Amino acid sequence: MLCVSLMPDTLDAARESLSRVAPEADLAEVRLDAIRGRIDLERLLDDPPCPVIITCRPVREGGLYDGPEAERLDLLRRAARLAARYVDVEHDSLHLLGDVPPDRVIASYHNFAETPADLKSTYDRLAASGAGAVKVAVMAEHILHTVPVLEILSRATVPTIALSMGPRGVLTRLLAPKFRALLTYAADDAGPEAAPGQVTLNAMHNLYRVHHIGPNTEVYGVIADPVGHSMSPQIHNAAFAEVGYDAVYLPLWVEGDPAAFVRAMAPLAGSGYSVTIPHKQAVMAAADVIEPVAQRIGAVNTLHRRPDGTLFATNTDWTAGMAAIEAVVGQGWLRGKRALMVGAGGVGRAMAFGLTQRGAEVTLTDVNAEAALSLAGEIGAQTCPTTAIPDQPCDILLNGTPVGMHPQTDASPVPAEVLHEGLVVYDAVYNPMETRLLRAAKAAGCRVAPGIDHFVRQAVEQFELWTGQAAPAERMREVVVKALG
Repeated sequence: MLCVSLMPDTLDAARESLSRVAPEADLAEVRLDAIRGRIDLERLLDDPPCPVIITCRPVREGGLYDGPEAERLDLLRRAARLAARYVDVEHDSLHLLGDVPPDRVIASYHNFAETPADLKSTYDRLAASGAGAVKVAVMAEHILHTVPVLEILSRATVPTIALSMGPRGVLTRLLAPKFRALLTYAADDAGPEAAPGQVTLNAMHNLYRVHHIGPNTEVYGVIADPVGHSMSPQIHNAAFAEVGYDAVYLPLWVEGDPAAFVRAMAPLAGSGYSVTIPHKQAVMAAADVIEPVAQRIGAVNTLHRRPDGTLFATNTDWTAGMAAIEAVVGQGWLRGKRALMVGAGGVGRAMAFGLTQRGAEVTLTDVNAEAALSLAGEIGAQTCPTTAIPDQPCDILLNGTPVGMHPQTDASPVPAEVLHEGLVVYDAVYNPMETRLLRAAKAAGCRVAPGIDHFVRQAVEQFELWTGQAAPAERMREVVVKALG
């Protein structure tokens, strides 16, 4: 079930919000601690348009209520006697609640600071309390902190709500239906979020299609640090919906070792992943099988869990990148051409490999001179310092760095004087759709290969590997163009 959390500041606002969200919500939680002034429960709960959870969260549990405890508990008792489907009662107040039918009670524990090591014992204690449902909500300081939360859901024997708060915990909110959670929470599109990391009701319905997620839903996602800029959830979730494939695609903010996250998730979920900055090399340690070309490139952007459980890693960047460039210059054009590749990271490695495969003469440059030198030795390329970019002759200039990516859209990886008529310019950045580099290149009379073409092509290859179906390529491109404006 999908529950919208409401933080109204008046009783009238509470009733208006209930009417507004009821068509899309299975339940609505009304946070009484956000209401100023007298609370008329009889009026609030008079024939509500959808089932209601009443919560009055005290300050000690991350809420706003700082009044007398006896008055707070009395509100919850009265709500349970009226039309509230549930009342949410904190773990340390449960014994004071009194004679309230257990099936109306959600026994809850909140920790806005951390995911405690003894979370399972806290859950077990609440599960044994006799309450109709149990809730644990803890802060995820790292995405690995979501694993014990999902493990609680996967092993629950009583109606359970378990979630990780904060931006690193979003996957627990989206995967709650897969693990048969009693419900998951969404933020009101027109109001403030009630807890950090809540996803809006609109996104829950239209982007992630939460009501379609079930135990058999396959889980994919993009591994990145940071992840907020990525359009991958939009493009892949739209593609799954277009062909009727039972899957969901998540944004996964992974800091540190991406292989550790992939391994930790393996027993729970993870049919496949897209991998982007800065993890395309480090994530290879999680793979059981690496496609030979990807092994030679030394970077992967795609992981696929095979039917036998093994994790296969490959790279769709180089094929998609070459196809995006050849759509502009034609097949065969790259042979013998001088290519200046800016960036020796994951994208740079893939594109440099593709350029050598097409017969181009490659020169590499990177702010990390050692990385450029190492890659050049692997593929037989030349290097130059970044300060020498203006003096480096080339027929095609390629940006494989994140410079110019949202939100730092005023940056360019090269000075404008490098650009001239007849030059071909490729930019891997696709958000924004037209970077500062591409705008300057067009003004200088260059032919350009925008990152959006590369992005859509590599996503199409990923989709077809994961699903075994033809990708709805036009729909995928349409979604990205619309999202980027």
